[in-house]
Amino acid sequence: MLKSVNQWCFPEGTSLDRLFDVSREAGYDAVELNVNPPGSAGLTMETTPTEADAIARQAAARGLKLRSVSTSLLWRHPLSSEDADVRAQGRRIVVKQLELAERLGADTVLVVPGAVTPTAPYDECYDRSLEELKKLVPEAEKRGVRIGIENVWNKFLLSPLEMRSFVDELASPYAGVYFDVGNILAYGFPQQWIRILGRRIFKIHVKDFKTAVGNGGGFVPLLAGDVNWPEVVAALRDIGYDDTLTAEIGVYGADPLQAVYDTARQLDVIIRGVRTV
Repeated sequence: MLKSVNQWCFPEGTSLDRLFDVSREAGYDAVELNVNPPGSAGLTMETTPTEADAIARQAAARGLKLRSVSTSLLWRHPLSSEDADVRAQGRRIVVKQLELAERLGADTVLVVPGAVTPTAPYDECYDRSLEELKKLVPEAEKRGVRIGIENVWNKFLLSPLEMRSFVDELASPYAGVYFDVGNILAYGFPQQWIRILGRRIFKIHVKDFKTAVGNGGGFVPLLAGDVNWPEVVAALRDIGYDDTLTAEIGVYGADPLQAVYDTARQLDVIIRGVRTV
């Protein structure tokens, strides 16, 4: 498996040159970039194919892979919205992710499928998000880039059986799961989800979580929470997963970049069971 780090693990505004340099120095194999709001460092909805090509060269020059592209923009423009215009903008965001991923050489984009809210009941969220994703699958197939649906705290797809059925309804090898190990601990066991979802899992996000806290304050550095990492890695090996483990952790207040270095060492322990000193 490959060690990877998400752009959100760096202080906001960190240049891509600095981000790639630190990632390489810390020992990562890959970096996950995000499509961010206008004016942000890196990818945005305004990034051109030529600019994406240049970013790919920046990463390659440091020996780093760009294996996936994420975004936070779908929280503001959910595919499950009752507003057709909001859903249309959500589709445009995913299309942009797919376009940029293709230029970067990434094979997967992370998509939050929707969110259950007071105005988007569970059944309507399911139907609308599924309908919108069906419209996006042909674009993914055309570009040769997969859509990975993330399990996230959106009150939606709360069972591995439901997630499996949802993905299977899309009926495409380009539609699968972007599985977040830490997010699941609020209502399940990641190793069980991994074995049930199997080859539907395209990519993995790693974070750790203390279930006794039970809210966003429970996310902690890797190895400091309640994830049973040996069981998780065993499950990943059982399904033949050998791609990226992408860390999505918070920055330290006193020394933000140190979290990037520490997480690389923690991933060594998780992947290989080797404690470096």
